[in-house]
Amino acid sequence: MVEVCNLKSEIYNQRERPMDLPLSVSLDEVWSGVQSHALRKVLFEGEGTGKISSYVAGWMASKGVEVIVLDGANRFDPYAVSSFARKALIPPEGLLKRIRIARAFTCYQMATLMSEKLVCLLAEEGVLDQEQKPKVILLGPITTFLDEDVPEREVGPLFERSLRRVDDLTAEGICFFLFQPFIPSHSKRAYLMRRLFQFSHLVWRITWEDEGPKVALEKGPRNINENCKLQNEKCNFSEKILPL
Repeated sequence: MVEVCNLKSEIYNQRERPMDLPLSVSLDEVWSGVQSHALRKVLFEGEGTGKISSYVAGWMASKGVEVIVLDGANRFDPYAVSSFARKALIPPEGLLKRIRIARAFTCYQMATLMSEKLVCLLAEEGVLDQEQKPKVILLGPITTFLDEDVPEREVGPLFERSLRRVDDLTAEGICFFLFQPFIPSHSKRAYLMRRLFQFSHLVWRITWEDEGPKVALEKGPRNINENCKLQNEKCNFSEKILPL
């Protein structure tokens, strides 16, 4: 069974951990590019996706957007939201109330979250008829499908059914931000990463260096790529789109 809970109630049950991710002015540029092109499936792949997805959830909530997080990697950090709130001089409670999170520990649970549970949640609140629709963060959409105890014959069809449900919801105007931790290319199920790449409208690769994360656009409309390069030149960030 999987349950959706409000992040505000969950955060007080965890011990606070220090985190220092500076606010990114470039995130607004990424967001505007996504909105203007109606690109509803955005993939971030690579290192540090747990921290970055948590930070982005707080950033989205600060825009007045309701956020639903489906965590299949068990890496979502609610204190990143608090960290963002402090830096943006926003009361954390206001952001936390806008974020709901559900965790999955098996691929069967993750498939349920991405299809039945999410559809029911959106239908209950009538958000599909609203102009301002919530944003959905899928953290580790592939991670639970890497479990070698799950037969190979079940993995592919189950994953494809989950993606079809996501496609159905994007047709209703729901935008998905997918954050997938790094998967080695030699993995037996690396084909799932290739499928997710194909499935997504925009793909950003995340790498970490001494000064922090760098994000490079790997797939997307040409004008978004050119605009990101222009922003890099203005900010003197070499290949750095999202300096969190």
